Amino acid sequence: MLKNPDSAQADALGSSYANRRVLITGGLGFIGSALAIELVRLGAKVTIVDSLLPEYGGNLFNTASIRDQVVINISDMRDQHSLKILVQGQDIIFHLAGQVSHGDSMREPELDLAVNCVSSMNLVEACRQRNPNVRLVYTSTRQVYGVPKNLPVTEDHPALPVDVNGINKLAAEYYHLLYHRTYDLKSTVLRLTNTYGPRQQIRNNRQGFIGIFIRQALQGEMIRVFGDGQQIRDFNYIDDVVHALLLAARCDACFGQVFNLGAPVYHTVLELVQMLSQLTGVQFELTPFPNDRKLIDIGHYYGDYQRFAGATQWEPTVGLEEGLLKSIDFYRTHRKEYWA
Repeated sequence: MLKNPDSAQADALGSSYANRRVLITGGLGFIGSALAIELVRLGAKVTIVDSLLPEYGGNLFNTASIRDQVVINISDMRDQHSLKILVQGQDIIFHLAGQVSHGDSMREPELDLAVNCVSSMNLVEACRQRNPNVRLVYTSTRQVYGVPKNLPVTEDHPALPVDVNGINKLAAEYYHLLYHRTYDLKSTVLRLTNTYGPRQQIRNNRQGFIGIFIRQALQGEMIRVFGDGQQIRDFNYIDDVVHALLLAARCDACFGQVFNLGAPVYHTVLELVQMLSQLTGVQFELTPFPNDRKLIDIGHYYGDYQRFAGATQWEPTVGLEEGLLKSIDFYRTHRKEYWA
């Protein structure tokens, strides 16, 4: 259950989603499964579509608690024919499926193009043809900005991605926005920052450095921090991101817009690792950047999320230390399913 101090807003969310038909792409993954669990609690009729591509984070255990309360469809969004059937009759679609590894996108650019761009084009086109009145929320990434020219980064900052993943996520944003302008397909884009928490895929290194560090801390491995560790980042706990998604889909003023998520407090990477050390006893060391990582490093980043807060009254509620503690407790409880 989301931690939300505003009971009136919580009641409004409940009424917005009770008995609504909701499709979640990538719904067996980290963010998608957390969203599905909350939507079920709110009374929505949830369908999950996920390709369960190996190593990409889809995990049937993520939805074990709601297995009998959702419909799960294992299919690949690169198949436009299945999508045309899946989108029919849905009131809301949360498009979370995608390839998120920046390193993988550089090693396999064509696969990243297919998973992020072709799949997104298939989705908006299926909606245009079979369900033009649906509400559609797409999760993009702060990586589209590239190296920040100024901080905090607003939505007006130039988009100059430093890797293939950023380029393809930006293109997918434009598909949604184009179909909104041209066909009145009600689409909203949220640019996520460093999301973390329970159900994140931490078994391999494909879903962000915070998940890697959590796994290393749990296994008692030495954490190697690239550079001097002073790179500034903003972090969002999963519950806050789910809350943002729910608010975005019910907000008419959000359609046709791009919004940053972010946090009111920023932390260096070194501060993050020091918190993990205090919570788990893990040791860490500073090490020079590998050449491949240095090429796609963006330096400092933290985003300005006031545009989204103004439209929806969203505010993050879970601080980094609290979120790390919740995450560690979860992964210790579910060792076999996530990292052992």
